[in-house]
Amino acid sequence: MDTNHFKEKLEAELVQIEAGLKSAGKLINAETGDWEGTAPEMDTMPPQAEPNEAADKIEEYESNRDIEENLEVRWKEIKHALEKVERGTYGKCEVSGEPIELERLEANPAARTCTTHL
Repeated sequence: MDTNHFKEKLEAELVQIEAGLKSAGKLINAETGDWEGTAPEMDTMPPQAEPNEAADKIEEYESNRDIEENLEVRWKEIKHALEKVERGTYGKCEVSGEPIELERLEANPAARTCTTHL
């Protein structure tokens, strides 16, 4: 198996995921890879602001938080796969130790298990 091919795919996806994370949140712990959805500037609204404006900002924050949570999960999966590349254990099922099918890795380079152990 050409692990360099999969490493390149993982690194390219990581760049995209990080861009998405930066637009929806901020990194709060680089060591653990924890991100937090960003809230829109609520304090810039005057007291007489439309109630709909406040509702829109709350909805924006909730949307950012949902996006951030999904991207953070994928970010951690990719980082884990890249660590496995460095350790020389990439492409092995974490349950059985058997090779993960190449088709599965092409579809999801961060896959942790073979199709038998989904």
